[in-house]
Amino acid sequence: MKQATIDFRSDTVTQPSPSMREAMLKAPLGDDVFGEDPSVKLLESTAAQLFGKEAGLFCPSGTMTNQIAIKVHTQPGDEVICDKLSHIYQYEGGGIAFNSGCSVRLIEGDRGRISVEQVKASINPNDIHKPISSLVSLENTANRGGGSCYNFIEFERIKEVCLQNDMKLHLDGARIFNAIIAKKETAKQYGAVFDSVSVCLSKGLGAPVGSVLLGSTAFIQKARRVRKVFGGGMRQAGILAAAGLYALENNVDRLAVDHQHAQLLAEALVKKDFVGEMLQVETNIVIFEVKGRYTAQAFAEKLKENNILTIAISPTQVRIVVHLDNTAEMIQRTLQVIQNL
Repeated sequence: MKQATIDFRSDTVTQPSPSMREAMLKAPLGDDVFGEDPSVKLLESTAAQLFGKEAGLFCPSGTMTNQIAIKVHTQPGDEVICDKLSHIYQYEGGGIAFNSGCSVRLIEGDRGRISVEQVKASINPNDIHKPISSLVSLENTANRGGGSCYNFIEFERIKEVCLQNDMKLHLDGARIFNAIIAKKETAKQYGAVFDSVSVCLSKGLGAPVGSVLLGSTAFIQKARRVRKVFGGGMRQAGILAAAGLYALENNVDRLAVDHQHAQLLAEALVKKDFVGEMLQVETNIVIFEVKGRYTAQAFAEKLKENNILTIAISPTQVRIVVHLDNTAEMIQRTLQVIQNL
């Protein structure tokens, strides 16, 4: 009998659990574009209260919440400051230029994290030849940084610089709850520092679709208009919002299990002679160099022969992302395969 496939390609591949599906089935529905879907309204208010924000906006994806935030915070011709590995720059289809007409100041950070000193050095002077630096966007955890987490003090220091320079501070929180669990922080800490927060529900939290954008009432009013322009107005969206509510209520604390499983995999991999440099594993992502008898692609193919799916993210690096659909038995089977290579 063929063994079940173990999918480490991303935490976006998670399937809604039977109890989440039940919550979706029973969700009260309305027309959200008319502001009449009770499940969407409950999700938006729940997420906003969790982060200590005034309002929220449910969107189909984290890319949309990020792009809406950038559009609301900037004017065409402005400049956005972010790390060069940021999702908003690397994986959102050039949306900063296409949607907002802004340029980007890229920073060479530390595993996807930038420092207050780097932010200061990147702010343009008041010179008509230069674009106006209007927004700093940070990502926590940083995907291409191997799920790395910021020291929260650095957020506060960057926020102070933003206040001094009349700039806004946005958080791409695609995996924000992974950081909160790993660093023993609270959502309200983030809400107090960031002008806007994008919270993804469809990664480690296990919902099938959706992200929530959080901010002030005035910010979300503008964001709702932009969502409409972007084609993000959904009608009976409560069937999806119910999954997000279930995720927030049931799947946050259990992220610690994913982090433990990632550590186990990392410990097994570093013992192998074909594994080179590995980024520090802080949450649910393991990124490591493959060398010697395997290329990154060849190693991924070798695991695939054992029904284990990963991604070669470069000619020399493989990424493993652990999530709630990876059971303890699956982790043990993967460890056995790694040990036998």
